[in-house]
Amino acid sequence: MYNDKNYFYGTGRRKSSVARVRILPGTGVITINGRDIDDYFGLDTLKLIVNQPFEATKTAGKFDVIAKVVGGGVSGQAGAIRHGLSRALLQVDEEAYRPILKKAGFLTRDPRMKERKKYGLKAARRAPQFSKR
Repeated sequence: MYNDKNYFYGTGRRKSSVARVRILPGTGVITINGRDIDDYFGLDTLKLIVNQPFEATKTAGKFDVIAKVVGGGVSGQAGAIRHGLSRALLQVDEEAYRPILKKAGFLTRDPRMKERKKYGLKAARRAPQFSKR
C-alpha cells in the first residue's frame, strides 16, 4: 500500500520504547503497528501526545502516519512516536518547523530511564523492612 519512496522518516525513543515513523502526504490517518490509533491507544491523552507535533506545526490532517513501535509500555510508546514524528516533520521543512518543535521540546530525547536495582536492596531504592526486635 505504502511502498513508494515519497515518505519522510524519523526514529523516536522514550524510556525503553523505539518508534520508526513514516509520514506521507495524505488525509491524517494514523496507523500504529498495523492498527488504527483509536484501536491501539485506549486513552485520549495518549492520542493527544501523538498528535502534538501536528498541532504545534498546524499540519493536522495533511499527513498520513505509519508507525512501528516496540518495547516499553503505552505511555513510553506514545512519547517515542511523538519524538519520531517530530524528527520526520523536520525532513519535510526544517526551516519552518524546527524552531516550533524545539521550543515545544519535542526534538529532545527524554533521558529519564528506570534506575537499576542495587545489591542489598529489594528494588532500586527500597530497603528491606527494618525490625528492631
